[in-house]
Amino acid sequence: MDEILKTVSPIIIGHRGASGYRPEHTLAAYELAVEMGADYIEPDLVSTQDGVLIARHENEISETTDIANHPEFAHRKTAKSIDGISFTGWFTEDFTLAELKTLRVKERIPEIRPQNSRFDGLFEIPTFQEVINLAKRKSMETGRTIGIYPETKHPSYFKSIDLGLEEPLLMTLQANGYNGENAPVFIQSFEVTNLKQLATKSDLPLVQLISDRGKPYDFIVSGDSRTYEDLLPKAGLREISEYARAIGVNKNLILTQIINDAHAVNLLVHAWTFRNEDCFLPLEFQGNPQGEYERFFRLGIDGVFSDNPDTARRSLD
Repeated sequence: MDEILKTVSPIIIGHRGASGYRPEHTLAAYELAVEMGADYIEPDLVSTQDGVLIARHENEISETTDIANHPEFAHRKTAKSIDGISFTGWFTEDFTLAELKTLRVKERIPEIRPQNSRFDGLFEIPTFQEVINLAKRKSMETGRTIGIYPETKHPSYFKSIDLGLEEPLLMTLQANGYNGENAPVFIQSFEVTNLKQLATKSDLPLVQLISDRGKPYDFIVSGDSRTYEDLLPKAGLREISEYARAIGVNKNLILTQIINDAHAVNLLVHAWTFRNEDCFLPLEFQGNPQGEYERFFRLGIDGVFSDNPDTARRSLD
């Protein structure tokens, strides 16, 4: 087995930061994640109109910002189809970075995390560069190497509107000294084509995300009949291992056999997403989120995406 698989303990990935405690994809959430013990912080990346990568879960931002309260932008509300799904709202690609910086972030799921709503209106949308700056600063402060785990969101869509994510992503990483297969970065995507293209341009670690439903959108575009679950048998994992360093799998799909098969072809296995609220927990772990982590660590996974990195750290330690 690959030496990395044998020697590196499971990593804790601050999922959109410590988003159980702060509005997601804010510098405050990322910083808190590091302070709670996260090894990596995870920005989802979308593009602005002027080609700047910013951290948002979606390019439609009415659920995570106060844009509806900005009358100067009312006329830009529109309907679009993103990966075959219709959305109505405001989209990052229709705004410059300067315009987006006038907005303030709000909690995405206030009905579940009302305590986070007290931070509404306090934080800006961060750029990818600002997330990197934070990771470097916290690495200096803590004496630990804080990695970054960016996701390319809707890569086929952004490519179709001439705002491809991959080139600015690689340029930003290279400019900040992230080079080589041992750099503290994982680049992830739910699509396959863009990861394969990235693999021809960079030797940075790549992660194939695998959902428990549906199929990669680029498979829909190309007419490929395979689903996400079709990627998990041995043949699919062997193909992934040719371009990726890890798989990021919905935890509902993870079985010991999948972990063993992935490790057999030198793929790391990272599981998503762990959250403390009972509405996200299996019945047997409601009221005991730590127990869910412990179950997966015993299975031998190599990392967890967590909204509550402190709980993940306690479970691992």
